[in-house]
Amino acid sequence: MTEQSVEQCDVVVIGGGPGGSTAATLLARRGHKVIALEKARHPRFHIGESLLPMNLPIFERLGVLDKVRALGVFKAGADFEANNERGYNTYAFARAIGNSPPHAYQVWRQDFDKMLYDHARDSGADAREGQEVLRVEQINSRETLLDVRSDDGREYRVQARYVVDASGRDAFLSGKLKLRRKNDQHQSAAIFGHFRGAETRAGEDAGNISIYSFAHGWMWMIPLPDGVMSVGAVCRPEYLKQRKGRTVEFLLDTLKASPALWKRIEHAELIDNDVRVTGNYSYDSTTMGGPGWVLVGDAFAFLDPVFSSGVYLAMSGAEQAVDVVDRALREPAREAALLRKLEKRQRAGMARFSFFIYRFNGPVMQQMFREPRNAFRLEEGVISMLAGDLFDTPQVLWRLQMFKLVYAFCGLLDWRRWRAERRYRLEQARLQFSGGTTPLDKA
Repeated sequence: MTEQSVEQCDVVVIGGGPGGSTAATLLARRGHKVIALEKARHPRFHIGESLLPMNLPIFERLGVLDKVRALGVFKAGADFEANNERGYNTYAFARAIGNSPPHAYQVWRQDFDKMLYDHARDSGADAREGQEVLRVEQINSRETLLDVRSDDGREYRVQARYVVDASGRDAFLSGKLKLRRKNDQHQSAAIFGHFRGAETRAGEDAGNISIYSFAHGWMWMIPLPDGVMSVGAVCRPEYLKQRKGRTVEFLLDTLKASPALWKRIEHAELIDNDVRVTGNYSYDSTTMGGPGWVLVGDAFAFLDPVFSSGVYLAMSGAEQAVDVVDRALREPAREAALLRKLEKRQRAGMARFSFFIYRFNGPVMQQMFREPRNAFRLEEGVISMLAGDLFDTPQVLWRLQMFKLVYAFCGLLDWRRWRAERRYRLEQARLQFSGGTTPLDKA
């Protein structure tokens, strides 16, 4: 390519999901010339419909809260199975400690992602769709060349002073730089579909996400607009490898393993017999950034979605990364320290989620969620974690630390089952699973 064919910009953002759109919007507002590149075209399918209350302040800063409200189903909290008359406990976000909002929303991700990407374009970013990044070559810390191919076959080159990789589970830069590593503590796979006519909770709890346990993992029910319910199971890979024949039957047989969930959907209709499968949920990268580049959201790491953390971690991380990129372009000498601070913060938040995620299917954690105790306001601290408030609120953080001590004590009382579950979890993390990190399979 000739020099004249190379487009110049300050920042290239790879990926048009929530993290990429957040970064593109905020960087453009700060006066940077931003080119955002999304390989698909919106709206495109994506799982992960449940948002957290701590997303709402980010929506306000972006200026899209009213748009999210118009797209979403009101979510007052989350409920988990319990040994009581109702059969479940509700963890209402209004009971959280600190300043997290008292509610969140459930959204169709294809509509939500499109809205955010359009907003980035309206905010001044050159947001392009159907543009796949093929190759990246870093000349120096402030000069990176990207070869791009559009879906009409045209190829061109972009030169950027900084690259923000928000490419999601493609983890483009992490793969190219061989930074991606499989989580050796946890591995899971998911199978899911969308139903019409499922039973919702009563009253204000009608929009809540419901979480159920079964022998091989956990299940979700997420109310969506127009009477649709997202229903699926996150399973140990060993279980999903048993799948034979049609995926639809396997999903329905799996959901029957939870009588309480099945009761709510037995008369519902699986929309278009559309069932999807994906695997190898958990991974991270050895580092989050380097001179002239940074990883955001799933391009850096992905956790099991039991607490719906993905969109919040992506958007919160993107917002923090924007500060790093902006300051690094103005004060290059500070870049390394800023990147280290950002990575330390992001890993700390992920670790707080991970403590609960890794142990969620174990007998000790299950018992604690089924019969919560609020001594020292620990239950309210857990609700704050469920709301996404796990970075900056001291009264939440010390209660999460105390929760770990209570968990350890309870584990000692039931140490044989605790040890068996831990051994099984680590065995499953080592298991080779053909689902890999490929895009979602449509049955």
